[in-house]
Amino acid sequence: MDIHATLPGKGRDLRLDLFRGIANWAIFLDHIPNNAINWVTTRNYGFSDAADLFVFISGYTASFVYAKMMIERGFIVGSTRLLKRVWQLYVAHVLLFVIYIAAIGWVALRYSDPEIIHEFNIAGLVDSPIQTITQGLLLRFKPLNLDVLPLYIVLMGFFPPVLWLLLRRPNLTMLGSLALYVAARHYGWNLSGYPTGVWYFNPFCWQVLFVFGAWYALGGARESRSLIWSRTMPVIGIGYLVFAMVMTLAGRFPDFGALFPAWLVDAFNPNDKTNLAPYRVLHFVVIAFLVTRFVRKDWPGLQSPWLDPLIKCGQQSLQVFCVGIFLSFVGHFALMMSSGSLLAQLGVSLGGLAILTAVAYYGNWSKKQDKPARPQPPSAPQSSAANA
Repeated sequence: MDIHATLPGKGRDLRLDLFRGIANWAIFLDHIPNNAINWVTTRNYGFSDAADLFVFISGYTASFVYAKMMIERGFIVGSTRLLKRVWQLYVAHVLLFVIYIAAIGWVALRYSDPEIIHEFNIAGLVDSPIQTITQGLLLRFKPLNLDVLPLYIVLMGFFPPVLWLLLRRPNLTMLGSLALYVAARHYGWNLSGYPTGVWYFNPFCWQVLFVFGAWYALGGARESRSLIWSRTMPVIGIGYLVFAMVMTLAGRFPDFGALFPAWLVDAFNPNDKTNLAPYRVLHFVVIAFLVTRFVRKDWPGLQSPWLDPLIKCGQQSLQVFCVGIFLSFVGHFALMMSSGSLLAQLGVSLGGLAILTAVAYYGNWSKKQDKPARPQPPSAPQSSAANA
């Protein structure tokens, strides 16, 4: 079967690193409750948020990294490299899982605050620790805020055959992903959680953003060029983003929401994040199209030192994400133990972002040290005249 996908061009796309860094910073800030600083993140001004961006870029990057390998070295080699990445993600999740629940348990014991165990959904560890930990290793038990990485693991685990199909029938594969999304929403498909409930991020629905990212990287952006560069797209797209911002703010501020018909506000609030509501998907697609149009790959701003911390955090995404999740708990606890004032919130937020940036720069430096040093070319022998 012939390859019909268009492989991305050579060279690193710093836009991906920039927006993945933005997603990691936003996830950290959004996971600290009662923190006014997280009003700077996109979740407060539209239907989609950092999770949507994270999943889309994950799909885009996975296809960008592994598509050429699968074409040149075959399905088996490409699949094993993908599954190796899945194993790395799983190990990172288990390590974060253990440290996270240990930290929460220590805080609850040290400060005699059993409510924090219920708040972070680890009460089951007290009643049935072995079974709860086992279910955690199976990705069915997830403490509060540990939902994104298991979703990423599952999506990457099933990606090898999807990538094989995308390389050969990209549009048909994208349509199949949309069909699964519609069916999952219609029939209520989801994975079960432990001890009760279902996954907060329904993988049957969220896969559509992951596959969309992969499809976009493998020629989808080129096929959408006529729409992206049309005259009406920016007008309609920006109009929809404004509408999404108004509806989101209407849901957050009842007095403002009272200015609109109740049926309209209720149609978008609460925002259906678990099953990835269609208006949420459309919101993100509009953002993707607008960014593609107005933020070019060669945009000079990507070389700005002001954006370098975000780009570095995107390049070291896994480490920064895991540390950010842990720091969000630390930040929450710090605000609980302090006055919780705006100054304290600012200090916790900026301090956490500084640590994430330090982790990213260290990771970038460490990777360079793992590469063998380039041999220095031999110096030219000095002439006899020079030695005279």
